[in-house]
Amino acid sequence: MKLLKNLVLVAGLAIVVPMGAMAQKPKGKDKLVTIETPQGEIKLVLFDDTPKHKENFLKLAKEGFYDGTTFHRVIDGFMIQGGDPNTKDDNPRNDGSGNPGYTIPAEINPAHKHVRGAVAAARMGDQVNPERASSGSQFYIVENHDGTPMLDEAYTVFGQVVDGLDVVDKIAEVPKGERDRPLSDVKMKVKVEDVKKKKIAKKYNYDYATQSLQKK
Repeated sequence: MKLLKNLVLVAGLAIVVPMGAMAQKPKGKDKLVTIETPQGEIKLVLFDDTPKHKENFLKLAKEGFYDGTTFHRVIDGFMIQGGDPNTKDDNPRNDGSGNPGYTIPAEINPAHKHVRGAVAAARMGDQVNPERASSGSQFYIVENHDGTPMLDEAYTVFGQVVDGLDVVDKIAEVPKGERDRPLSDVKMKVKVEDVKKKKIAKKYNYDYATQSLQKK
């Protein structure tokens, strides 16, 4: 009987232990990416389970490839797109067709949805690109507050904005001309820094387990 009472007591204690206390805090460091624009800063993290895209983006960022490029295609209520090296030249008509000379194999993960702030790779259409390989540098950020589910499982989502969603909105709202190109260049400068995962999780309310922002 004594043993049975002890088991009941232990079970009772297990019930009242807060679930949060049992959750493991993320360990180690991550790369926090900051995109500086005239409208403000956008901060994002990249997913470990899309390693080719993460490695490539970080490599280009550290080399300064993105510095001076622009968000050349901006659609309010949809997304903002950038990362084309052609946007550095004086010919606005070639914006959107540039690349670093290579593509990246698709890493489409059904778990990664086109939610607000999702970072995904641009690519050529299925007609000429049935493998759905990604552009070597061009990317877009989902601006629609309800997400763009029609794009799920068609493009590689490889990151998430953790801060600066309001900046994404501001960029989406700038005056535009032909082909949804901003009338005034929205230039970017990209930097990468090592930050402890637990600091990112706490400061930006980001859940590494679900790879998503948590509601405050």
